[in-house]
Amino acid sequence: MSSVVGKTSSPVFEPFTFPNGSQVPNRLVKAAMEENMASRGQVPGEPLFELYRRWSEGGAGLLVTGNVMVHAEALTGPAGVVLDAKSPLEPFRRWASAAKSGGARVWMQINHPGRQVRADMPGVAWGPSAVRVDVGKNSKRFADPVEMSARQIGETVVRFAETARRAEEAGFDGVEIHAAHGYLLSQFLSPLANRRDDQWGGSLENRARLLLDIVRAVRGVVAPGFAVAVKLNSADFQRGGFDADDAESVIAMLAPLGVDLVELSGGSYESPAMTGQAGDDRTRAREAYFLTFAERLVRTSALPLMLTGGVVRRPVAEEVLASGVELVGMGSALAVDPKLPAKWRDDADVKVELEPVRIGDKAVASAASMARVRRQLRRLGAGRRTKPDIDPKLALVVETVLQALALRRYRAWLRDRIG
Repeated sequence: MSSVVGKTSSPVFEPFTFPNGSQVPNRLVKAAMEENMASRGQVPGEPLFELYRRWSEGGAGLLVTGNVMVHAEALTGPAGVVLDAKSPLEPFRRWASAAKSGGARVWMQINHPGRQVRADMPGVAWGPSAVRVDVGKNSKRFADPVEMSARQIGETVVRFAETARRAEEAGFDGVEIHAAHGYLLSQFLSPLANRRDDQWGGSLENRARLLLDIVRAVRGVVAPGFAVAVKLNSADFQRGGFDADDAESVIAMLAPLGVDLVELSGGSYESPAMTGQAGDDRTRAREAYFLTFAERLVRTSALPLMLTGGVVRRPVAEEVLASGVELVGMGSALAVDPKLPAKWRDDADVKVELEPVRIGDKAVASAASMARVRRQLRRLGAGRRTKPDIDPKLALVVETVLQALALRRYRAWLRDRIG
């Protein structure tokens, strides 16, 4: 396809205006990927600044950061970034500035891991109920969670709001509240993880209460022009878990609360559909893993929707937009080639390829897949070219070593911080 046709005919390069009036220059989004690249003190440093500069120059209209933790004692990994009331703000100002340097907008994804915490991590492992992550023989690698008290639930609402307020102060354009992939808010939504019989358990309305309270609290402390989004599973891909009917209902609950976008994804550590490892054939039958579910949800959603999962080609991104979804999220593709959106302006056929991870154990395959992606992120953050053909098993070994070093630093930092 000629550059003229590519630059004038594709809807992916049309701007989009959110309900609050904020705008992005095109429909392509660098979706959140867990970088685990925090510098000392659990703050962003030069590797993250460089990584986001490169993404900003690559042509995506919006960059969503990897999950930033709202609770210093609860991290998805030992090199996670923390933004709470005690965090120095200057590193986050520099991060926002780097992410916007090439013309992109930037949102901070904010998150609490809940029970999805490694057993060797210090701090806390909380959940709606005391139900440990079940990944078969690897379950022992996760902490035994404690059922949250009403006080801890209330404190969590305050933490999300404080992180969002400080993200705006640092120069970010919005936040995305992570309620997918089996993290804390997703756990509350799931009837499998949430076995409470109080106001936070039982009915979907009760299971959604924490998410809705957080959205209200966040919207209450940020400016009207600051975007507030929610990342939600289209389904958990577990029998008896959160499903598309639930997602449809939760989106309707979010609609009157000032939410600007719902990003649809799917899966959890127990059923890792977000890495293409789930057993549901509908997620493997097409490049955009969750498009079948999005096509259904878009018919009833009063909110703009974004779809993330597996998109590597412009025609597929256009298919997503043709379904009625407003924005297309890309993760692994932009980890391999941060300039892919810019290249699509000139050639609709440009794509990236990652060989599927062929490991029988789904949990290990998911971990190896994510390790391979994070290897690319670290190379980009160091100013180097990506190396997508690295053996995923080797990437996982290297990741394990780096995580051990980061865990030592995090333990020392947390001891000093909490006394």
